[in-house]
Amino acid sequence: MRFCFLSNRAESDIGLLDESLSGLGEYLLAYREDPFSWRNIDNVDLFVHLGSSWSVYWASVQTQVDSEVSLMRHSIERGVPVLGICFGAQMLSHAFGGVVERGKKTEIGWHDVVAPEVDSVLAGRWMQWHYDSFTAPRGFDVLAINEAGVQAIRRGRSFGVQFHPEANEPIVSKWMSGEGAAELAAAGITPSGLLDETRRGVERTSVATPKLMDWFLEEVAQGPVAPSPGN
Repeated sequence: MRFCFLSNRAESDIGLLDESLSGLGEYLLAYREDPFSWRNIDNVDLFVHLGSSWSVYWASVQTQVDSEVSLMRHSIERGVPVLGICFGAQMLSHAFGGVVERGKKTEIGWHDVVAPEVDSVLAGRWMQWHYDSFTAPRGFDVLAINEAGVQAIRRGRSFGVQFHPEANEPIVSKWMSGEGAAELAAAGITPSGLLDETRRGVERTSVATPKLMDWFLEEVAQGPVAPSPGN
């Protein structure tokens, strides 16, 4: 298999996802800042659209957002499985007519996610770092929610989660530097406190993330190809 990870250059660490995908095929990195890096992706078997410090509705990134919309639609029309994480899930919503906007509740840190299915691999405490929320476009099912809004959506072979199943201690430590340090201070969160919480959280997600990815690869990626939803 050939996997394509789409991310910003500074945010391309796949963290806990590596355990589930390593050995299954080769990795290809493409960058949102450079849509031309997507030129050799026609034979990709799976797209993973990672998080970003951007917001879908920023005018300054409209060219890149429009390019990614085209990529997502084209991939889904071809039956290529798509996994969107945080910004990637927001892009999936935006690409098919959902609403992405500044959320009523900011989530930074580890937050509970609720899923209706009793044995759902989505339920539990996951790492979050976002200010925006999104709606499920027409034809998508909502699989998980919490107080901040929709946390997971699916249609056919496309699946998006607001939380970060890939997050491990090195990733969170990186997010806490630079602008992230100011964001933590504004939210009243101490770096040491978040790192302690992250170590506890990763004890769970080091098991939960592989289960989530197994479900995605077996149930979503191998599922029926749904017609591309309209806007």
